[in-house]
Amino acid sequence: MPEVIQQFDERVLVWIAQNIRCALLDPFMKLYTQLGNTGMLFIVLGLLMLFFKPTRKAGFSALCAMLIGLIVVNFTIKPLVARDRPWLVIENFVNLVPEHDPNSFPSGHTNAAFAFAIAVCMSAPKKWIKIAAVCAAVVMGLSRLYVGVHFPSDVLVGAVIGSLCGLAGAWVVRTVWERIQSRPRASE
Repeated sequence: MPEVIQQFDERVLVWIAQNIRCALLDPFMKLYTQLGNTGMLFIVLGLLMLFFKPTRKAGFSALCAMLIGLIVVNFTIKPLVARDRPWLVIENFVNLVPEHDPNSFPSGHTNAAFAFAIAVCMSAPKKWIKIAAVCAAVVMGLSRLYVGVHFPSDVLVGAVIGSLCGLAGAWVVRTVWERIQSRPRASE
């Protein structure tokens, strides 16, 4: 990571730890960030959407987007970049939740959250669902900073890649959906 970005990232995290962390927010942020482990919160939401006809396409889009994001981030970029986690770099820095993956860049939690949110925004029928999905993604990214397991640039890049994966997932599902819909039925 370029030195100027690394210095900025470290300063922001230390500022968050010293000025934002508090006993009131700690339990919520710890719980919420851990709901994102392995993308579980967003996978469950995507699966739930499959059960309802109006949100079925959005559910498929979100699950497809998260699968693309998993491949791009967790299996490709993270191992290649191999950036150390904040507590391994910043002296006396304390993270609030355990994190077993030593690679920090980019944030997989944020990637999954934004892949989900953008795919839902491209496919969901109701505005409130789209707004809720984006809010859930933003809070996930912020929670990763709050608990101290990612640098700001990890979260930012995770959000960008996740958004692109969300667009890709929605496009794939829309294309397949249209082909299925345009097929002549066997009874015709």
